[in-house]
Amino acid sequence: MPENNPLTRKVKLEDLYKDKRTLEVQAGRFKSLLSSFSDIFRPAEAAFFSSPGRIELGGNHTDHNNGCILASAIDIDTIAIAARNDLNIINLVSRNLDQTYSVNLAETQPKAEERGTASGLIRGIAARFLQKGHQIGGFDCILESNIGIGSGLSSSASVEVLAGMILNDFYNSSFIPPVEIAKYGQYSENNYFGKPCGLMDQLAISTGGIIFVDFMDKDNPKVEKLDFNFSDYGFEAVIVNTGSTHADLTDDYASVPHEMKAVARYFGKEFCRFIKRKDIVNNMAELRKTLGDRAVLRALHFLEENERVKREAEALKKGDPDGFFLLAGQSGNSSSKWLQNVYSSKDVRQQGLSIALELTEHYLRDNSSRGACRVHGGGFAGTILTFLESSLLSGYLELMNKIFGQDSALKVRVRAFGACGVLV
Repeated sequence: MPENNPLTRKVKLEDLYKDKRTLEVQAGRFKSLLSSFSDIFRPAEAAFFSSPGRIELGGNHTDHNNGCILASAIDIDTIAIAARNDLNIINLVSRNLDQTYSVNLAETQPKAEERGTASGLIRGIAARFLQKGHQIGGFDCILESNIGIGSGLSSSASVEVLAGMILNDFYNSSFIPPVEIAKYGQYSENNYFGKPCGLMDQLAISTGGIIFVDFMDKDNPKVEKLDFNFSDYGFEAVIVNTGSTHADLTDDYASVPHEMKAVARYFGKEFCRFIKRKDIVNNMAELRKTLGDRAVLRALHFLEENERVKREAEALKKGDPDGFFLLAGQSGNSSSKWLQNVYSSKDVRQQGLSIALELTEHYLRDNSSRGACRVHGGGFAGTILTFLESSLLSGYLELMNKIFGQDSALKVRVRAFGACGVLV
């Protein structure tokens, strides 16, 4: 069997899923895909692919103001089997959704009816390939994902990066680097899928491992991969899905960058990255009168959070998990008090994130545990991220599942590999 090749990003199955029990389960997933592929499409020389989900480790609402973030690929993924066709059509079957999508690559303009669909994501990726001078072509594909839709783990970004990975492998000799594939995914999601996302999700998924990203130059972000894994130090990361709905929260999400940028514009800047805390403090009275207190607090959150991410990255580089946990806890506190994205002011009866954070803080304290918890991702509803000692994992999962429902708490681990081909 060929060795792992970082240039073509082909990874052995046993290196992608190192735990023996997990490997057996994953091998079964790929075998099942192969069987389905043979039933649906003509016999062909097919290839396997995997694209991970991601978690946000640090930098809550910093990327949209040219700040820094810390994120990680995780060990749950979207897997696929694909083969080229000569039809100039991408045929994609989603086993999760029991849906089939066909995208004619002769038509690369956005289609209104495809907004919010996998077809839109795929068409947007292909269009960006062409715009950047790369080759595209048809392929048949079946995919299956264990990244729950709406779980806050970037299921849509996983699919778009996967599609880019397949086009890169089949028609561009894997020439396009991971950061570029990530940018193409963001372009597709913004312009074809209809979601005004940043670039964090795609970068983490495409690159793999833990990454520190500086968006000072948003068109050419600085990406640094960190060699750290929480499990090596006896800790686990858990995502808790509180079951709160993201419906009708568009205004809440949009208000965060809008208010931060309003403060920046007061000083003649486009983003908060280019102002300083002393600017805000020295002009506090006028800012409060003109923009309101929440905008001021959110800008102050950004400035502190952005510097905190840098210190979090340094802690991980030094192999100092406790230093990281201290900062991660401060991040969660800042999100709650200053950023104010733990619940929506439109419905104060729904505060699942606050409940999860309160229970987790007490659980850690009652068990004298090292660790931390924080708001995960956009906030207002959805998920929190918890770090705790491995010995306390089962008790914590039992508590969270009792409160928020079975399988609401999910252990995740850092995955070293980004989107890649898989040698089965």
